[in-house]
Amino acid sequence: MWFRNVRAYRLDAGWAYDFAALTALLDKARFQPCGATDMQSHGWVPPRGEEGEMVVSVGGHQLIALGTEQKLLPGSVVRQYVAARVEELEARQGYKPGRGQLREIREQVTAELLPRAFVRRRLTYVWIDPVGRWLGIDVASAAKADEVVEQLKLALDALPLLPLRTALSPSAAMTQWLAEGDGPAGFSIDRDCELRSQAEEGATVRYTRHALDVDEVRSHLAAGKKATRLAMTWADRVSFVLTEDMHVKRLAFLDVLKEQAEQQSGDAGETFEADFAIMAGEFSRFLPDLIASLGGETKV
Repeated sequence: MWFRNVRAYRLDAGWAYDFAALTALLDKARFQPCGATDMQSHGWVPPRGEEGEMVVSVGGHQLIALGTEQKLLPGSVVRQYVAARVEELEARQGYKPGRGQLREIREQVTAELLPRAFVRRRLTYVWIDPVGRWLGIDVASAAKADEVVEQLKLALDALPLLPLRTALSPSAAMTQWLAEGDGPAGFSIDRDCELRSQAEEGATVRYTRHALDVDEVRSHLAAGKKATRLAMTWADRVSFVLTEDMHVKRLAFLDVLKEQAEQQSGDAGETFEADFAIMAGEFSRFLPDLIASLGGETKV
């Protein structure tokens, strides 16, 4: 199993949840499917599908998973049913319904349609390194990360978690690397980036599969645009896109790691653990190097 993104946080000194404690707390907050009138449901599930195994622990690293179920009820469908009800009501009472009646009709229609709505399920993995004091979530957006953090906080009653803060902002650092035409030690610049103007209009230029060490890019930087996304590779092992808000996206573990994983023999469960162990080990080295390239951590 391999993350496609990682939103990283720091565990502070208050983190004291060992394997047994974490298992017990997550078990109490297990996932339950949506009820007939629920739009969404959250809960913790076994990461690799083995009943009762709420935490996978390998080499001191832990893996947990949040299950989410969401009902899909298109607004166009609700509006269609509401319009029909409004037409019927208007015909009966001889005048158009007021705001209160419209609200009641919408609520009634929604309640009636919910049991028939399609259901979308999602699984979100969370990596925990208690020794290195890291927590990483495989999400593509800040909103999804906040959702996972909130559910973990509810499960644990408290969540001793700190956002990552660095001496250099990712945007400032990425802009500097592009201007110099070279990445920091251990990193190379790839061929995707996004540049945005600081002016009110926020003019944006995106490069995809394009050489970035060219005069055109430097001209945009000289005109005041800042880098908001940059594709990079770390140690010839992991490629990724760094964003201005410290989100690591489009993770790709390169051939050397995939070959290492393929050398691990065993059943599906053993393969899952081996993949997780390799990925977690890379994260525990990659993230400190990334933080160092941004000037190190700060408390302010």
